[in-house]
Amino acid sequence: MRWALVKVALAVTTMVVVAFAVPLGLVVKELARDRAYGSAERQAATIGPVLAITTDRTQLERAVASAETGPGGRIGVHVPANGRNGGGPAEIGVRRAAPADVAAAAKLGRASISPVPGGSSLLQPTAVASGIAVVEVFVPDAALTNGVTTSWAVLAAVGLALVIGSVAVADRLGTRMVRPAERLADAAHDLGRGKLGVRVPEDGPKELRLAAAAFNAMADQVVQLLANERELAADLSHRLRTPLTVLRLNAASLGDTPDADQTRAAVAQLEREVDQIIRTAREQQAHTRQAAAAAGCDAAEVIRERMAFWSALAEDEGRTVRVAGADRPVRLPVARPDLAAALDAMLGNVFRHTPEGTAFAVDVHNAEEAVIVLVSDAGPGIADPDAALRRGWSGGGRGQGPAVTEGGSTGLGLDIVRRLAESTGGDVRLGRSVLGGTEVRVWLALDGRREGHGERRGHRLRRTLGRRGRRATRPGS
Repeated sequence: MRWALVKVALAVTTMVVVAFAVPLGLVVKELARDRAYGSAERQAATIGPVLAITTDRTQLERAVASAETGPGGRIGVHVPANGRNGGGPAEIGVRRAAPADVAAAAKLGRASISPVPGGSSLLQPTAVASGIAVVEVFVPDAALTNGVTTSWAVLAAVGLALVIGSVAVADRLGTRMVRPAERLADAAHDLGRGKLGVRVPEDGPKELRLAAAAFNAMADQVVQLLANERELAADLSHRLRTPLTVLRLNAASLGDTPDADQTRAAVAQLEREVDQIIRTAREQQAHTRQAAAAAGCDAAEVIRERMAFWSALAEDEGRTVRVAGADRPVRLPVARPDLAAALDAMLGNVFRHTPEGTAFAVDVHNAEEAVIVLVSDAGPGIADPDAALRRGWSGGGRGQGPAVTEGGSTGLGLDIVRRLAESTGGDVRLGRSVLGGTEVRVWLALDGRREGHGERRGHRLRRTLGRRGRRATRPGS
């Protein structure tokens, strides 16, 4: 497309330049010719008044000398013979035209042009007492083309500049159209190869911007559909765990009969199939998270959305809720579903493991290299924070803090939050909040690297964010 536009611009501009330059060149040449003959007519006109007064040779020589311009020797006067005085014809100045041409001009009584060696002669007849005198003015060939070459060179330069300019403009316009199209094509190829995080910047012409917006919407929909499908498979597999465990325990108590052995074998086979489903779903979810994390999400928007969901339950239970730092965008290099799941895990445990009426707060702090999310409550707190951070630990009762998984669960509680933080190079820590209960601090690195920050630098940043979080959660702040 780019070269096609360049060729079209080159052809059109060349035709326009030729259509205007050729007639202008001919006009310039004709103007130079008219200018040369006009100058010759003016010189001849200066001799006419003198001839009308006298035909004296001396007077005429003076008039010719005064009318000469340039190197001289270009004006000649042909005076006819004076029959009353017996004088012969007079020739003053230089004569270049043939006698027949001079006689023809005198006979016709109007100006004419006679070709002579090196140029041409303008023959201007003038009436005198003895007849018709002819004034001859020599016009050299150089005068006929004076300035024509320069004018043609200027026209050629202007035409060439127009052609080059049109080609350059067409090339830039073609580039502006082709590059967005190439990016859209590359993104489509990447999406087809499984790179679900690829997106196209919406720039270029209006049509290509609309196409890029449609592509991005389609890619988001594909990611969402795949995430929903894989999360559904993972959820179904996890839900099968509990009844499968009960079934296995019941089968173990059937005794040693052949039917019992067959039942136990069937349960074992079913358990292996469920494990395979879970592993496959997790592998697929990992690819989906990577693609969604490439696009990132707005943490503030996710927090506002989830808090709107949990606020209804908090109102029913008489809980005081406070949200801080979610009033401006906070970009995170994590997938939106993962962040929402982590928030739901922490907030859900607040409701499960603290008494009704217990206040809680969610704070977001955005630093240069990290984002910290604090979930605090006014409950009794956690007796063993280290054990709470280990996967599979369950407090099994109320009053254990916001991130303790419920009794009998599969241990997804803080493990969901921990895996989210570690995927960015951050971590999760438990402590005592200023509300009196537990504080879960999720530290999310913005550059997504676990290494690359010095140990001292990482601890200093965590201490700074921790102090900011504790100050933000004090009553009345």
